[in-house]
Amino acid sequence: MKKSLLILLLFSSLTVFAQKNKRDHIKALKVAYITEKLDLTSKEAQGFWPVYNTYEDKTNQIKHEEIRKIRREIKSNFESMTDAEAKALITNLNDAEIKLHQLRMDFANDLLDILPPKKIILLKVSEEEFKRKMFEEYKKRRKEKP
Repeated sequence: MKKSLLILLLFSSLTVFAQKNKRDHIKALKVAYITEKLDLTSKEAQGFWPVYNTYEDKTNQIKHEEIRKIRREIKSNFESMTDAEAKALITNLNDAEIKLHQLRMDFANDLLDILPPKKIILLKVSEEEFKRKMFEEYKKRRKEKP
């Protein structure tokens, strides 16, 4: 029943990409998906969600501020960019990627105090499954558009 409700919630929201608040909607779908997959106890959920939300906020900040800024710079100045400027952008991009990797490692270590190791692995698998399902749904909708 729980699984059917989640699948219905995931795929019945055909307007997810057209909605003004699509990020909030996708985040809600992701929370529901992770909640169902991890089958957290109430104690685990109380410890997990604040840590997870903080991790997501920090990750999004790096992705949306630092990496997006670098990509915009590359896109707008690529033709006129000097080798020195390109090298600096590569360094900045690598630094941002290192920050993301370090955040992921710290997050996993923090979760070891909250969840059993198998649930931490299941979280990673569930996040990847969710991304894949959302991408497949996006591709399907793009194909359906005239």
